[in-house]
Amino acid sequence: MTVKEFFKANRYAALSRIEPTADGSPTLYVPELDEHYHSTNGAVQESQHVYLAAGLSHYVHTIYPLNKSGAGEINILEFGFGTGLNAFLTALEAERQNIKIRYTTLEKFPLSQEITNQLNYSTVNLLLFQQIHQSSWGNPVVITPCFILQKLAVDFADFDFPEQYDVVYYDAFAPDKQPEVWTQDLFDKIFSAMNQGGVLTTYCAKGSVRRMMQQAGFTVERIPGASGKREMLRANANVLGNSDSDKEKEE
Repeated sequence: MTVKEFFKANRYAALSRIEPTADGSPTLYVPELDEHYHSTNGAVQESQHVYLAAGLSHYVHTIYPLNKSGAGEINILEFGFGTGLNAFLTALEAERQNIKIRYTTLEKFPLSQEITNQLNYSTVNLLLFQQIHQSSWGNPVVITPCFILQKLAVDFADFDFPEQYDVVYYDAFAPDKQPEVWTQDLFDKIFSAMNQGGVLTTYCAKGSVRRMMQQAGFTVERIPGASGKREMLRANANVLGNSDSDKEKEE
């Protein structure tokens, strides 16, 4: 059963459950899909590694100093809001580094408040996490002076890419569970909507996904993955030609 079929059957709320991961942080598990929202080796660890370190921090330390102008705002687009963990950690990082981030996140199937109230990624910053989940959907909301959040309940395929983006977090369910969002057409649209020097990261390291990114125009790197996963993908929209990793054979 695919994610689309599962949600259409309206069985999500009854069957999903919160489980701890190896680093002590929670994730959501859907038994009928046999799918977790995060790595069981550590939800926070995975998010920090794949999206914060390999994505945002990489951009901030390599491209951002060259591209910033005016307020120097960084425009982030996330595919898959899920539990809100990536948005939460990004808001904390924006405050820590005193950088302004405009964060747009897409989620066709938002979690209920009953579920999000049970997620606890930080007792110290619980209010911030609650603000992220309780903020309205549709319009941009100022969460902190450094973090503006816009949550959109939309199918990835229906998103019209109204802006250009610096960093993309691609955090959809796995290709075998949600194949309709791992398509050439979608990666083509993402590439066209990225600023020069933009960075896309995803936990997925499948050769078929890497080739779609390359076909779209990205230069793609296979880099070390989060704990328990050997590799992940980082795609760059800043150089022509292919990296050495493009010549690697699919596993």
